[in-house]
Amino acid sequence: MELPIENPGDWDPGRAADILSGLELGATTCAVMPDTRDLLSDNPAVVASTQEYIKSCVRIAKRVGARTVGGPIYTPVGKTWLMNADARRVAVARLIQALRPLSEDAAENGVMLTIEPLNRYETSFINTVEQAVEVVSAVDSPGCGVQVDTFHMNMEEKNLREAIRCAGKWLGHVQVSGNDRGSPGADHIPWRDVADGLRDVNYKGPICIESFTSANKTIARSASIWRRLAPTQDELAVDGLAFLHNLLDESRVDEARDAKLEPASGATPDRLSPPSTEMT
Repeated sequence: MELPIENPGDWDPGRAADILSGLELGATTCAVMPDTRDLLSDNPAVVASTQEYIKSCVRIAKRVGARTVGGPIYTPVGKTWLMNADARRVAVARLIQALRPLSEDAAENGVMLTIEPLNRYETSFINTVEQAVEVVSAVDSPGCGVQVDTFHMNMEEKNLREAIRCAGKWLGHVQVSGNDRGSPGADHIPWRDVADGLRDVNYKGPICIESFTSANKTIARSASIWRRLAPTQDELAVDGLAFLHNLLDESRVDEARDAKLEPASGATPDRLSPPSTEMT
């Protein structure tokens, strides 16, 4: 289950850990980036307060048993601006500098910060996996990785399988939803390409369905959810989970078939271990 950390103190991570344990569920967490949080700000006080917020998220994640704090951990969601190549280089360098101490702190606590590309309507800074890898590879820390989300990838990536392969060893978290933010499977996303990409990079981490409800007006407005995406939220979760299980089962069958076709002297490909499938 993915737990958003809008403000530290909104919920008790110890209590949440107990509830999840009783339900035999794991957890991931995500940061929330409003206008007041910005690692690219020209104001050092804003950068410092954002860094303190992210450190608090790391401690909450550790307490609840989550391995990742994910999201667009760079600028506020919805912030867009034009940049030439020189301005972009400066911004990337600034983000790398801000993330390095945060990544070290995360790694020391057994947590990874996962940098999520968003679509062009939600940010102008990191839209593609390649752009995220540029930052994460420069930070070069076990406490910093890449997060992919099929909703955003569907708009920004030319090939979903190749985008996942681009993330490669840096891939730390995966979010899935249909192209309309609804249940995965009842949409036009090429899901076999997604499964094949995860198998290609031997991804073993969590897969979370990220969808939203129009019943929560604040979330609905920020995520542009103007209609119901399923008859009920439970149906969205149950149907999506069933689809993902079938998808990954088919991928494992293909993997076993491919293994039988390998020549004895050939290299052994990476094996896909089924990721834990969690709901947000």
